[in-house]
Amino acid sequence: MLFVTGEERADMTSIPRSGRQFRLTRHGYEADIASVGATLRALRFEGRDLVVPFDADEVRPNYRGTTLAPWPNRIVDGRYAFGGVAHRLPLTEPDRGHALHGLVAWSEFSDRVVDPDRVVLVATVEPQAGYPFRVEVEVEYRLGADGLIQTVTGRNLGADAAPWGTGPHPYLVAGPAPAGSDADSVGSPGDGAAEAPVDDWSLLLPASAVLTVTPDRLSPVALEPVDAHPEWDFRVPRPIGSTFIDHAFTGLSQAGGSTTVEVRAGDGSGVGLTWDAACPWVQIHTADTPADPSTHRVGLAVEPMTCAPDAFNSGAGLVTLEPGAAHAASWRIHVL
Repeated sequence: MLFVTGEERADMTSIPRSGRQFRLTRHGYEADIASVGATLRALRFEGRDLVVPFDADEVRPNYRGTTLAPWPNRIVDGRYAFGGVAHRLPLTEPDRGHALHGLVAWSEFSDRVVDPDRVVLVATVEPQAGYPFRVEVEVEYRLGADGLIQTVTGRNLGADAAPWGTGPHPYLVAGPAPAGSDADSVGSPGDGAAEAPVDDWSLLLPASAVLTVTPDRLSPVALEPVDAHPEWDFRVPRPIGSTFIDHAFTGLSQAGGSTTVEVRAGDGSGVGLTWDAACPWVQIHTADTPADPSTHRVGLAVEPMTCAPDAFNSGAGLVTLEPGAAHAASWRIHVL
């Protein structure tokens, strides 16, 4: 039996709500990583926010910056079958009745490597109701001259094959932060993006197909060409305006083996997110939360994914991790 001493308990009370903090700096970039959920809490370039930040002692809002594993997006009704066995997961999106964004968003990750420009965090998904598999999730953040690279590796530590998928959940910020802003002193979510709302930004999304969804539950319906849905066709950069987006896209065009989504403000400043063929899908969300003005459309969620929404049922992009096998995917956030 594990006992916690009074001294250890006192130490725990000093830990911020988002977990232990790691600050990476290099080449004008500064990233703040939180241990709960292996979360990207803030990312700046020469003082300008590239993602919507939140305070270290704040409970992370809206999955902002967390690591999604062992699946991204939704599993409809929390039900799926794998290897001929039916499974039922807890519904973590109760209003829509789905299992949302995996199992490690609120897990405490331990640190395997801590350097000034690199951190490697690790957690294990233990066998549990709905996911009776043991998978290690390793998350590396590394700063370079070309931005912040995140790599997520799933390793099957169990004796049975396991379903796997992953992705990030950053809310990108195109425009400059207000003078004197500091992610560590942000009082309300999205302060760093307050002068440049989503409506005023332009989007480049080189995707030829969109997964349509039901309006109430966002359950997948059909994969259709964006030609049939011009409101979601951003293959040529144009303003987002009042367009609502909470959809997955595929048919991604690649230049030099990579796909890049670009978000720019009116002054030309912007942020890009680049990834390779390991993520053939991307979820885009305009952060519509009209009931909460402090988070409403303050950033654009851009989520490269190794698989489609509800891939545990459709199989679209689903990775099968054999015992002892590993699967890695990475993406890079960078200034434009």
